[in-house]
Amino acid sequence: MERITAARGLALRCKGWRQEALLRMLENVLENGENQQELIVYAALGKAARNWKSYHAIVDTLKQLEDGETLVIQSGKPIGIFKTHPYAPVIVMANCNLVGKWATSDNFYDLQEKGLIIWGGLTAAAWQYIGSQGVIQGTYEIFMSIARMHFAGSLAGRFVLTAGLGGMGGAQPLAGVMAGAAILCVETDENRIDKRMAAGYLQVKTASLDEALDLIREAQAEKRAISVGLHGNAAEVYPALLERGIIPDVVTDQTSAHDLLYGYIPEGLTLDEVKRQRKEDPAGLQAAARRSIAREVTAMLGFKDRGAIVFDNGNNIRTQAKLEGVTRAFEIDIFTEAFLRPLFARAIGPFRWVALSGDANDIAVIDKYILEQFSDNDIATNWIGLANKYVPVEGLPARIGWFGHGERTRLALAVNEMVRDGRLSGPVAFSRDHLDAASMTHPNIMTERMRDGSDAVSDWPLLNAMLNCSSMADLVTIHSGGGGYSGYMTSAGVTLVADGSEAAGLRLKTTLDNDTGLGVLRYADAGYEASLDEVQEKGIRRIDTDRYPNLMEAR
Repeated sequence: MERITAARGLALRCKGWRQEALLRMLENVLENGENQQELIVYAALGKAARNWKSYHAIVDTLKQLEDGETLVIQSGKPIGIFKTHPYAPVIVMANCNLVGKWATSDNFYDLQEKGLIIWGGLTAAAWQYIGSQGVIQGTYEIFMSIARMHFAGSLAGRFVLTAGLGGMGGAQPLAGVMAGAAILCVETDENRIDKRMAAGYLQVKTASLDEALDLIREAQAEKRAISVGLHGNAAEVYPALLERGIIPDVVTDQTSAHDLLYGYIPEGLTLDEVKRQRKEDPAGLQAAARRSIAREVTAMLGFKDRGAIVFDNGNNIRTQAKLEGVTRAFEIDIFTEAFLRPLFARAIGPFRWVALSGDANDIAVIDKYILEQFSDNDIATNWIGLANKYVPVEGLPARIGWFGHGERTRLALAVNEMVRDGRLSGPVAFSRDHLDAASMTHPNIMTERMRDGSDAVSDWPLLNAMLNCSSMADLVTIHSGGGGYSGYMTSAGVTLVADGSEAAGLRLKTTLDNDTGLGVLRYADAGYEASLDEVQEKGIRRIDTDRYPNLMEAR
């Protein structure tokens, strides 16, 4: 099969740039994906389409789709074309949404086996994944937040221990080096280590724990950043380090621990043995994976007890460990609450843009504009410098930046003008991570320990998707799934196309204002002072029900 790559240049295969942009975004996630043959983008099972018939049907439909028509996609399968209007979304989709009582791993795997559902991850089935860069900045910001909170602003000379070098975890070694750390990444699949080295994300590979530790110690002594990939199993390596009394400064994990069947590899098994057991004894394989996770998390707690900064990076590893009897698992902090919540409270989150022409100079032009016009945004301007130094182009040229309410709109409208007047060679697609202020409910990740106790209320991402449809976005999606592909998470994604037109400007302004505005209100509703301040500063129209009487007035 010929490898899929995203189209470049200005030639249209579709009847407009809105349709063409979304087709290129689909192609781009597959170009960047872990296993294109199986349509898998990342995280063991995060797919771009349900099967190859569905993929080709989506491609063919997008090429025929008229303005004023909307394509409906259900778990990666195109269902139908509906006559709407020119300002309606080009695509609406829903992935992996199961009714509460039925939202279990077993039901998911059964439905997947029957070809009725896919797990869309966050940005995989929404066609918004831009390669590891989309994860690198968030990981880097976490590391730098830890540096500011615990190590006087620097990770130089500090030892970071982590695991997992898949499509998400593969960002960790480069992010660690960018933060100045000596980072050791444990990975069971040697091919993933080789892939990260070939991409420039990882510096050194070894199968020897002793050699890895020597490399880390030397770098620490010289306060030199280094990334080391250790071919091994975290369930074995973490306890071994603890037994030796070697305590890293920072410990986390980004293996596919959410998936016990296709993701996390139990200790003592080869990849071939796992593949065989997946067919012959899936229940036994999942039980073995959970036992290994429990052993790893127990070691992580041991590191925490000895003074290490230990956190869950959002892969559901604590939940799996607790189910296996590790009662203290949730003493490990989740990264969002521990390090990023002050940003999310102001709807500052990971915003993304993709040069649909394939011309890397378009990203450079936008970079220059941000450095000049957003000089007060330290996170975004710092990242642009680092990205240009460290981050290679993967697929269509893209960039990520943490922008908040008003900032995203201002940038997108400026880019739309640049497309219109020819400063950019072609249209640009804007999206964001689903891990954003209003667009995710996950009681063990995004919304853990919300101030008002609303951790599990999933109304917000549903409202977010409906509001973005009302706001004329080009693509809107609702995903569920998460830990073990059961009902741990609901999220919403959005994509917009800046093609230089006035209509695009209207869609960009309306959608981006409303998308982040709802994010501010979600945290304001939970009682976060920063959000309430943002409401006042930005003039967001919030309804304050506390002003109204609590009791029915006497008639």
